[in-house]
Amino acid sequence: MRDHPLPDSDIQIKENDLKHPDSVWCLNQYFAEIDQRFAAGFDRTKGSAPNDGALSPPTGAFVVARSAGEAVGCGGVAYRDGGFAEIKHMWVSETIRGQGLGYKLLIDLEMIASHAGFSVVRLDSNNTLTEAHKLYRRCGYLEVARYNDNPYAELWFEKVVT
Repeated sequence: MRDHPLPDSDIQIKENDLKHPDSVWCLNQYFAEIDQRFAAGFDRTKGSAPNDGALSPPTGAFVVARSAGEAVGCGGVAYRDGGFAEIKHMWVSETIRGQGLGYKLLIDLEMIASHAGFSVVRLDSNNTLTEAHKLYRRCGYLEVARYNDNPYAELWFEKVVT
């Protein structure tokens, strides 16, 4: 992974409705990939689902990254009771991995949370997503105790944002 994010001209990240075809496509790619990577697969009916309303205003936001007009990544942030925002469903297409888009998505989602008034951002992860864990740690996330009941989560992270 590059140390610096992609230039702004290469990638555009914008808030998107969850029902938009690009959002649906990205989430389907995300769920298909984690279904393959998780040892026991992934069941969309367990854990938090993007259609629970948490990733839409006023309780959150969802973004899609596009390169040359094509969707290449996504992520969401949900505003949770307890005074924190939670980053969910971050995904980057294999066609563009290793070029800093994951970093750029994470920073954009943190900014959305901060602008919504949250100073603490959390996320959970599965042990198999080692590349993501490296990114989170590099960006200042620290491991914390379990804060949710996501059956697929095995690690929990938190960061104070300003």
